[in-house]
Amino acid sequence: MIFNTELIGVLELRNMLDFSEVIVAGALAREESRGAHFRCDFPQRDDDKWLMHTLAYPGESGCVLKYKPVTITRYEPEKRVY
Repeated sequence: MIFNTELIGVLELRNMLDFSEVIVAGALAREESRGAHFRCDFPQRDDDKWLMHTLAYPGESGCVLKYKPVTITRYEPEKRVY
């Protein structure tokens, strides 16, 4: 069996670029800082607006973002102190 490693590399790169587009779109839309996601223009966490799962779908002009509320079953979110 022979593998076309160049084709595999191209397909993997395309998938990484698609996923990178989703990450950037979600980060730009989220107007808060949370965990490893920090924005200088929105330094505080905003649970009222952004305690949500970000869902991304392909659209005609790029990513379409939708949000789904987080279901908290065990631990309430707390402020992190470093």
